[in-house]
Amino acid sequence: MKKIKITQVKSTIDRPERQKRSMQALGLRKMHQTVEHNPTPQILGIVDKVKHLVSVEEI
Repeated sequence: MKKIKITQVKSTIDRPERQKRSMQALGLRKMHQTVEHNPTPQILGIVDKVKHLVSVEEI
């Protein structure tokens, strides 16, 4: 199964609490941190909510 690589490119400072929690759910805590996830519908939904804060690549 393919994976996606998610990298935080913008800060969560001055963002709504909901977006901060979405970033935590993805496992992102710091700028330029990268995590890998399987592209499940749940993960893709979270990524869609914070797409302005992250960059996504297929592996």
